[in-house]
Amino acid sequence: MDIELDTGRCIGSAMCTRHAPEVFTQDDEGVVELLPGGAARSGDPLVREAAEACPVQAITLDAG
Repeated sequence: MDIELDTGRCIGSAMCTRHAPEVFTQDDEGVVELLPGGAARSGDPLVREAAEACPVQAITLDAG
């Protein structure tokens, strides 16, 4: 599964970092970023929770 981030859509709510802090971080402007190795954890249920919690759907999961 691939994690896709729409950084242009991100509003910096930090829901992703609250749900999956081992996978997501935010840059200096509050925009979502993957942590190193974060993509390898795409199957983690917390990643799905983070995607569902995002208020603007800036995180999507693609089964490939």
